[in-house]
Amino acid sequence: MDRHCENAGAIVDLLVDHPAIEKVMYPQLPGHPGHAAAAKQMKDFGGMVSFKVAGGVENSMAFTNAVTIPTLAVSLGNVDSLIQHPASMTHSATPKEEREKAGITDNIIRLSVGIENIEDLIKDLDNALKLVF
Repeated sequence: MDRHCENAGAIVDLLVDHPAIEKVMYPQLPGHPGHAAAAKQMKDFGGMVSFKVAGGVENSMAFTNAVTIPTLAVSLGNVDSLIQHPASMTHSATPKEEREKAGITDNIIRLSVGIENIEDLIKDLDNALKLVF
C-alpha cells in the first residue's frame, strides 16, 4: 500500500499542472471534497486517481489507448496499474445526462496506480499525453 500511495502521489504531481489535464480528483488535494475526512481517517491517500483530459471524449480515449504500462480494464484494484474510461466502459449503458449528473463526464479517466517503477509510469503517462496533445 505504501508503494501504491507513493506512486499515486507522484502521478498526481505530474497531472495537476499538466496543460492537457483539466482537473485531478485525488483526496490528497485540498480542493477534493473528501480531503478533510481522508486526512483524518487515512494514513495515506490511496492508489486511485481520477482526472479529466482536456479536449473531450476523443482525447480521453486516445490517451487510454496510448499508454503502454497500465492495462485497460473494467475492474480496478491490483498491484499492476489499470486504467479505464468510465463513459465508454463501466457506465456506457447509463444515459449521458445521468452520468454527467453523477459527475462522470466523457473526459474522465480512472487510474488504479500499481507498484511498477514510478519513473516508468510517469514517462508512459507523459508520453501518452504528448501523443494526444
